[in-house]
Amino acid sequence: MLREYLQHNITFLEEVSSWEESIQKAAEPLLKKEYITTEYIGKMITNINENGPYIVIVPGIAMPHAQNEGEVLGTGISMLKLQKPVLYPENKEVTIIMALAAEDNTTHLDLIADLSSILIEEDVLNQLKQAEKEEDIIHLIETTETEDNF
Repeated sequence: MLREYLQHNITFLEEVSSWEESIQKAAEPLLKKEYITTEYIGKMITNINENGPYIVIVPGIAMPHAQNEGEVLGTGISMLKLQKPVLYPENKEVTIIMALAAEDNTTHLDLIADLSSILIEEDVLNQLKQAEKEEDIIHLIETTETEDNF
């Protein structure tokens, strides 16, 4: 499931100027495909301003999202991978930003569970942080999803 969502939705950049820009850049593929509105990007940023960096789920990885109140038009995930970390609030360094957009709460929770099951594996997490091409990330997720099904 994750592989299909991430295919052609991964961006690689050397750096960004702020955590807010990292969310904007991470969400661009979803915006271009009309899965989300620009208002949804604003809501993801507002969530962090109001609730802190709870979206930094493991060291180095942030999973920005917001409640859908009409701003999510289709379920999707996009990813931004940075060479240089960006600082989120509370000095949390992040190099991977995975923007989530879910049409409903059930799908939202399913996506977070799927991502968490992959990110809990330290070896997979390290490989993800080292990946330099979309194909590497897709292959890693595909391999991990296949192993989880046995």
